[in-house]
Amino acid sequence: MKFLLMIYTDDSLLEALPEGAFDQMMHGCISHADELKAQGTLIESQQLEHGSTARTVRVRNGRTSIIDGPFAETKEILGGYNLIEADSLEDAVKIAQEFPWIGTGSIEVRPVRDFDEVRRRVGA
Repeated sequence: MKFLLMIYTDDSLLEALPEGAFDQMMHGCISHADELKAQGTLIESQQLEHGSTARTVRVRNGRTSIIDGPFAETKEILGGYNLIEADSLEDAVKIAQEFPWIGTGSIEVRPVRDFDEVRRRVGA
């Protein structure tokens, strides 16, 4: 079963890290991702540019609004993701706990819906 691990980071916690700690965490994260990929657990991972480079687009009542950055009230912003294969949600959560970003934000673990099944169901 596939799971998406969405990595949210808190800028204030990242900025409070001692000199070199971010790079050390990033190195550990990449090394761990490489191990998971070699095991066949990690399908894909990407780091996103900072949330300040993002635009949020909404259409309500036929009117489009474009806002700079992520959702304004959030403290943590989406910083990257890992698409993994795991036997259960519990196993996916255990994998998420191994990433260092758990200490400077949070990792949302969400099952990926079988889109081929949806496609079949709606006749597309």
